[in-house]
Amino acid sequence: MNPRLPAEWEIQDGVLMAWPHEGTDWAYMLDDVRPVFVDIIRNITRFERVLLTAPHAASVTAFLGKSGVDLTKVTVCEIPNNDTWARDFGPITVIYNNKPVLMDFGFNGWGLKFPANFDNLISKRLKQLGMLIPNLNTIGLIMEGGSLESDGLGTILTTAECLLSPNRNPQLEKSEIEQALASLLGAKRILWLNHGFLAGDDTDSHVDTLARICPDNTIVYQACDNPIDEHFEPLKRMESELETFTAPDGSPYRLIPLPLPEARFDEQAHRLPATYANFLIINGAVLVPTYGDSENDKTALERIAQAFPGREIIGIDCLPLLEQHGSLHCVTMHLPQGVLA
Repeated sequence: MNPRLPAEWEIQDGVLMAWPHEGTDWAYMLDDVRPVFVDIIRNITRFERVLLTAPHAASVTAFLGKSGVDLTKVTVCEIPNNDTWARDFGPITVIYNNKPVLMDFGFNGWGLKFPANFDNLISKRLKQLGMLIPNLNTIGLIMEGGSLESDGLGTILTTAECLLSPNRNPQLEKSEIEQALASLLGAKRILWLNHGFLAGDDTDSHVDTLARICPDNTIVYQACDNPIDEHFEPLKRMESELETFTAPDGSPYRLIPLPLPEARFDEQAHRLPATYANFLIINGAVLVPTYGDSENDKTALERIAQAFPGREIIGIDCLPLLEQHGSLHCVTMHLPQGVLA
């Protein structure tokens, strides 16, 4: 039986996260960013568990308790981390012979841009601590969770800019990457996006910042309607690509555009990669990043609700996360049913 990469909306055991501390790039703004992590953790624990890594477990547990988090739903593991982008260093789960198997791909800091020596070991250390199921396979391929979208039926949506990056797997041609996705993740067909980017993005256009596969042959994607915005042309070209894709049954995808958040900049006037596509699907809910942009925030929540009828749509203020060029989905990795030990 071939492996199957489950869709994010399938039943989950919990979500993996890593705590921002003095040894991360968040050191200069911990008082601003920690409340965002607490808000995310508090909302996840309404529906499922959180597995959290931190260099000093006791102090983090105390901090969460004082913040009103349900500690019966949180396990803090004392493991060092370089940073907090669990989506990209966390294990990727496939279903093989009806059982979950964890794929521990290599993580090299998004193509050797940032240190990743601790983050690359987190999945192994979680297994050693007995937090995860023992069937963890170490894969000699660089692959990040944010670069892959799956419908659970063999379709994978990804971007050429990321997967074909020369600093990830330079020895592999596109056809060999496709073969690896088929053999390791059960990809029956791969939808390649060749256009679309966000200014300030460090990931080489991770698909989870641009377009997301949703239930019932739906794709929710980041759009731009302002002709003078630098994103207008590349996102229009991406939209045109999406319009050519067909679902497994041969029908066109139902496409739901998201408004582009108001432009945000850092202290050096560099634009930050704000996107509503970076939402997290959990049991019974969808957590959506918001950015203090009332009109666009409201529209994004309404449109994402169209793709997930019956789920609670919860906005989380993620404006501080933009300072390190990421958002809500980036700091989380969902753990499908059967993964937590």
